[in-house]
Amino acid sequence: SWQASSTVLNMLYRFGEEHNLRFALPLGYQLRYPLPFNAHRVKGYRGPRATEFHIMGNHMRFNKPEVEKVMPADTFYFSIIRDPVALAECSFAYYKEVAPAFRKAKGLGDFVDDPNKYYDPRLCNNHYARNLLWFDFGMDNNANFSVELAQHGEAMIRQTFRLILVSEYFDESMILLRHALCWPLDAVVSFSLNARQQKSGSNSREKLRQWNALDWYLYKTFNRTFWEDIDKFGRAQMEQEVALLRMRREILGRVCLKDGGKPVEAYRIRDKNIRPFQSGVVKILGYELQPGLDNATRTA
Repeated sequence: SWQASSTVLNMLYRFGEEHNLRFALPLGYQLRYPLPFNAHRVKGYRGPRATEFHIMGNHMRFNKPEVEKVMPADTFYFSIIRDPVALAECSFAYYKEVAPAFRKAKGLGDFVDDPNKYYDPRLCNNHYARNLLWFDFGMDNNANFSVELAQHGEAMIRQTFRLILVSEYFDESMILLRHALCWPLDAVVSFSLNARQQKSGSNSREKLRQWNALDWYLYKTFNRTFWEDIDKFGRAQMEQEVALLRMRREILGRVCLKDGGKPVEAYRIRDKNIRPFQSGVVKILGYELQPGLDNATRTA
């Protein structure tokens, strides 16, 4: 999910800046995504673990051996996943002009009625149209589904990632993350980036799950683990912390954002630095800062 991962990335940047941590940043744009991650694409990389980096969070196609050249041995790996149906809707809205498979289809309904008519696995950027989660974890998104393959992929992910969060339960995810990283509550307070997109009917939803069967398997299995983690954490404790998080967000919204933090269309945001990037047919909403904020409040 781009909105959720962008929001988390902003949190990592905020925490890292506050604590003078060193970021592994891309040399150019997005670590050459969709190519598999390569250590040489990191600004300031001088050979395996020659430079001490603390945080890497840019969008990438995961490639463990290369990531391990950049990050310390005790790195905490986590990721955030999204329901493949919502991810496909989002992907279609954002990348309609970028992915050849989407460009040829009139709408997502057309595409999902007969994906093979539109989809050619050999074409560049068609990874956006099938099993995008599986792809981003570094695996072959065009592989034929089998339970054995799906379980193998799940095991590979579990081997490396200590925590898989779920975008549909963003606030609960932030509480689990803050405890895993021993962060204070305010470190995970955020205002989400907001996108408007169409929702699919139930018939299309089922077809999207079949077309993205590897993603659907990952989502179901990690969603189950996520709720097991919440049970271990304690449901009552979770409810309490989520309520606190939402209260902090509301207070910060009233202090920092215009109109109490109601998202607005990008063209209405005067500060170009915080205007959300627009991609595809979807409208990304953003926030207008309260005028006259002092620097201490801006960076708090």
